[in-house]
Amino acid sequence: MTEMVYGAVPAQAREPVLPRWWRTIDKWSLSAILCLFGIGLLLGLAASVPLATRNGLPSFYYVQREAFFGTVALATMFAFSLLSPKAIRRMGVMGFAVTFLALVLLPLLGTDFGKGAVRWYSLGFVSFQPSEFLKPGFIIVAAWLMAAASELNGPPGRLFSFILLVVILLFLATQPDFGQSMLVLFGWGVVYFMSGARMAVIIAILGLVGLAGNFAYQNSEHLKRRIDGYLTAEVDPRSQIGYATNAIQEGGFFGVGVGNGQVKWTLPDAHTDFIIAVAAEEYGLIMVLLIICLYSTVVVRSLLRLMRERDPFVRLAGAGLACIFGVQAMINIGVAVRLLPAKGMTLPFVSYGGSSVIAAGITVGMLLALTRTRPQGEIADIFKRRR
Repeated sequence: MTEMVYGAVPAQAREPVLPRWWRTIDKWSLSAILCLFGIGLLLGLAASVPLATRNGLPSFYYVQREAFFGTVALATMFAFSLLSPKAIRRMGVMGFAVTFLALVLLPLLGTDFGKGAVRWYSLGFVSFQPSEFLKPGFIIVAAWLMAAASELNGPPGRLFSFILLVVILLFLATQPDFGQSMLVLFGWGVVYFMSGARMAVIIAILGLVGLAGNFAYQNSEHLKRRIDGYLTAEVDPRSQIGYATNAIQEGGFFGVGVGNGQVKWTLPDAHTDFIIAVAAEEYGLIMVLLIICLYSTVVVRSLLRLMRERDPFVRLAGAGLACIFGVQAMINIGVAVRLLPAKGMTLPFVSYGGSSVIAAGITVGMLLALTRTRPQGEIADIFKRRR
């Protein structure tokens, strides 16, 4: 009857999904990720051919696998970047539940591939490392709990997230995987700090971390060997760190030239943990600085966009994801130049990997989704109205 009297209200045409995605996405961060993937393929052509030759495989076997997994990672990143913050929260919680269960069952069903640490599930044609996928899911869960804790009559989210953190660290320490443990701890610390943590609690947590680190050093030969190797004044030239250090020194400012590097023939992990040494030797300091700038672009751009965000969950989750992405890259590069002890951590989107590069795609996809421009006033508008 109302329509007969007043006429029907014309339906407003909604903007299609892809044009809206392109208009709201952070194009600088997206471009930086695509450049990192391209650099990873370029370095893979140099670093993985010697490994394929030693293993009696076709020359470009690992390059083709890297291209395949990288394409899957980019497709996953694109799919996640289309989601809303509410959908990201749901996917993060469900993903965390699945990967946490996989982490719990790892001692029973996992394998170590002869490396002495049970971190993977072997699926025959590919391996799966639960801790890689656990990180973004845990950041989402921690941000959700801490954002809920700030609401009126909200749950004790900080306490719940801390209990989850301790349980996760215990499972990771039994593998052992101290590198991923520190990364998970750092990501939680960023979210906790931004949620309004008390200084006394932060100091207490740092003290507990120090005590746990000392206990692990005293009781883990794996960790003790790596720390002692890092602290020693002399570097064994036949060790991975020795080869990597020499390669970086040989590269100089402009590198020795494409294909002329030697470290890829001696380093067993030249295509994964020490890919930056291959970049430094063949392309020089210029390439290393370019890679650092690309990672910095993603982190800084994301944090700047999150500063304008009014939703507490989006701010906390986005900051946590951006920081673990940047810190993982910093750890990988720091190990190669002997600023940090050896961690066995890949360089996101650049190193060869299956689960690691797909997990990086999920992390960045969630980050791009959370940093998209949405119709809202900036957080500064709240303070202007209070004046």
